[in-house]
Amino acid sequence: MLCFLQKQSMKSLTAFISLLLLSIISRSDAGSIGVNYGRIADDLPSATKVVQLLKSQGIDRVKIYDSDPAVLKALSGSGIRVTVDLPNELLFSAAKRPSFAASWVQRNVVAYHPETQIEAIAVGNEVFVDPHNTTKFLIPAMRNVHKALVKNNLHSAIKVSSPIALSALQNSYPSSAGSFRPDLVEPVIKPMLDFLRETGSSLMINVYPFFAYEGNSDVIPLDYALFRENPGVVDAGNGLRYFNLFDAQIDAVFAAMSRLKYDDIEIVVTETGWPSKGDENEVGATVENAPAYNGNLVRRILTGGGTPLRRKSDLTVYLFALFNENKKTGPTSERNYGLFYPDERKVYDVPLTAEQLKHYHDNPSPATGGRQVTSPVAGGVSKSLTGNTWCVANADAGKDRLQAGLDYACGEGGADCRPIQPGATCYNPDTLEAHASFAFNSYYQRKARAGGSCYFGGAAYIVTQPPKYGRCEFPTGYEEEFGG
Repeated sequence: MLCFLQKQSMKSLTAFISLLLLSIISRSDAGSIGVNYGRIADDLPSATKVVQLLKSQGIDRVKIYDSDPAVLKALSGSGIRVTVDLPNELLFSAAKRPSFAASWVQRNVVAYHPETQIEAIAVGNEVFVDPHNTTKFLIPAMRNVHKALVKNNLHSAIKVSSPIALSALQNSYPSSAGSFRPDLVEPVIKPMLDFLRETGSSLMINVYPFFAYEGNSDVIPLDYALFRENPGVVDAGNGLRYFNLFDAQIDAVFAAMSRLKYDDIEIVVTETGWPSKGDENEVGATVENAPAYNGNLVRRILTGGGTPLRRKSDLTVYLFALFNENKKTGPTSERNYGLFYPDERKVYDVPLTAEQLKHYHDNPSPATGGRQVTSPVAGGVSKSLTGNTWCVANADAGKDRLQAGLDYACGEGGADCRPIQPGATCYNPDTLEAHASFAFNSYYQRKARAGGSCYFGGAAYIVTQPPKYGRCEFPTGYEEEFGG
């Protein structure tokens, strides 16, 4: 019932499963990936060349930190959707003078749209941590910019928001305890959320698991930060199991909004990334970890599924950043977040689109999980996942993803699914979770527990104790299951 049609020819089945997987990866309700195009550098290619690079990589969303005419002109007719920024230093003028906001919108938005597909305006960036203390001007500036859009009948096509950092949270762990800083709630958070609700806009947030890992590497497992296989962390407050730090941080923001009764507002992740190089004290900033984070993040977003708390909230995520920027100040990591060098060579290779992701699924790369990883076990001791471990279904992934993973494992994946056929030893219990767990584990063991072989679009995870479904016993190795 739950497994593939055994009478179908293998050739037809393979074609069907491949189409199914591609449709899952590229379906309209999956998330979206964009990239931040920062330009704090003196060696970057021209805006025209950058647009050609974006198109060659299949990137169809970009966010910039200003409204530079050269960039907006270069993007004209490209089909790439753009988020522009009204910088922090202009918040005072935009807040105090509606005419200034109207003029800014006319010059920097109306003059280019729709040939340049501007889809959002970020009013300021991480205003709450701006040393110039521009917080009190934020909401009036946002409202004045929106009024200017209304005047030009662009308010439906172009949304207004403002990226906030996770430092706006008072609590972020566990996710269920997420709450905003008390000093921000009444003056700015609630008015902002009211505005977003009124205008149908999303909350923009900048999320960096790297910073949390860097400061707590003795507590946070690297696999958990990099979306690699791990047993997960159960949130004692809501009972949900988290398999990566990114989801946990996003859900902390959702929980903080829920605490204030704003459950109807969605989130756009306007920045996230991982540096490929850092100073000696910047734990985890390596050319191995950066592609692991970004590659696995792309896979996580493009296969959809939302977060454990908001399973239907597929995310739009902007990677930081397009280029390494040599004029940025601060630690070495600040100049090494780029996907590309200024000469347009890749710093490392990761998928950025659904088509590229399909290729990586068929040809796993070490960067995106195709290597041995480690994971914490009881007592806080780490052990290799190539020991006695099992792959089981993640019930929170939803029926569609479990079924798609089951079909793939039993079909193109080559798992031995005979024991879960009707009347066979592991058919009972006859549930999707039980059958998917057996199939996932069969595939995982057949692949010799290789890194990346227990994922199935987020529908599976690794455990260190043998799973038990009825009387069915799960094999522990390739030789035992397939007879060598």
